[in-house]
Parts: sequence; structure tokens; C-alpha cells
Amino acid sequence: EVQLVESGGGSVHAGGSLRLSCAASGLTFDDYAILWIRQAPGKEHEVVSCSSKSDRTENYADSVKGRFTIASDDAKNTVSLQMNNLMPEDTATYFCAAHDVFCTWKVSGIDYWGQGAQVSVST
Repeated sequence: EVQLVESGGGSVHAGGSLRLSCAASGLTFDDYAILWIRQAPGKEHEVVSCSSKSDRTENYADSVKGRFTIASDDAKNTVSLQMNNLMPEDTATYFCAAHDVFCTWKVSGIDYWGQGAQVSVST
């Protein structure tokens, strides 16, 4: 059984930092790309970052480029998302997700989802 469990959400003021972590079980990073996807209230899902070991890619949405960093730890089977210089528009539920082998920008093709972690950024 595949499980993705997020941790590390919370509330910060604008300009602050948070680090999300995703603990994966039942899959390996050799076979799945790991994504961070967020959904703000009343908005659609947005892929913010993706890491694929297969083709060694790390992708970021323009909205977070230069502020967010994705990193994987194969030994612990975890993927983190370091979020710096947070802005109120980053407020959302952040999901860890897995997609077969390669990164994707389309949430319709996601194979597995975590339960989500709330991130709130105030002015």
C-alpha cells in the first residue's frame, strides 16, 4: 500500500519560512516522481514543484521559483519542500503526490496523493 504523509505546515508572517516534509512508503523514487501540489481556497490545484530521479529533473512553477526548493532523501524515502520568503498568496493546502516515473504539470494524471498540510501566510 502506497502512503504519502505530509508534515511541517503551519502559520507564518509574510517573509517567513516553512519546511514541508513528505514521508513515502510503498513506492521508490526510482519508479515515481514526487510532486508538491497546492490548492488555495476557491482555486484549482497548482503544481508548485516536482522532482524526478529518473531524468534528474527538478521543476518549479514560476510563482515559487527562487523561493522554494525541493529535495529528496533516498535513504529516508522523504521529500522536502523548503519555502522561503513566503507571501500571503502562498496560503493553501499543500499535497505531496506521486506520478509514474516523470514529472508532470497535470494533476489529472497523479497516481497517489497525501492528505495535505495547511500553510497560512499572513501580512
